[in-house]
Amino acid sequence: MLKKYDRAYFDRWYRGRTHIGPEPEVRRKVSMAVSVTEYFLRRPIRNVIDIGCGEAPWFAHLVALRPKIRYAGIDPSDYVVQQFGASRNVLRGSFGELATLNIRERFDLVVCADVLHYLSDDEIRRGFPILVRLIRGAAFLEILTREDAVVGDTAGMIPRPASWYRQLFAGAGLAQAAPFLWLEPRLASDSAALERP
Repeated sequence: MLKKYDRAYFDRWYRGRTHIGPEPEVRRKVSMAVSVTEYFLRRPIRNVIDIGCGEAPWFAHLVALRPKIRYAGIDPSDYVVQQFGASRNVLRGSFGELATLNIRERFDLVVCADVLHYLSDDEIRRGFPILVRLIRGAAFLEILTREDAVVGDTAGMIPRPASWYRQLFAGAGLAQAAPFLWLEPRLASDSAALERP
């Protein structure tokens, strides 16, 4: 059965008793991703794309930090697009459909949080080269792996080993810069060896 990302899903996981991704935690992630990306870019970030954005919780925090930032969200949920499409610039689309969205812009920060561990290998292989092509600075790729103690929505989760993702990222030339944060190849090559983990 396909998971339905409707209002009930978000009420259960983001506003219910379980309450994954509370606002202070999201704010810390956004602050870290923005700061580290700007450190390597050597300038303020100008634009962000959030793939699998859900209700776009990053939007408010990004605008609070950088009021002139351009934000684009992509999500497969009809509920999310209807509810937040206009106010948070969320367009309908899935990770595997990235190639068909004809996104020409490159982004200082690409966000794909809590998405990849729910996707099949085929969908990741279809969408990942497009994601990499979108990165002008860094990508925040929050992924749960087989090695993690997972709390929250595990329905449909594919517990791959962390090494599977590291191999995927290395094959694309990405270099880790911080927790869940990966630099695109050119920016990584411009950094010093001890600037990265």
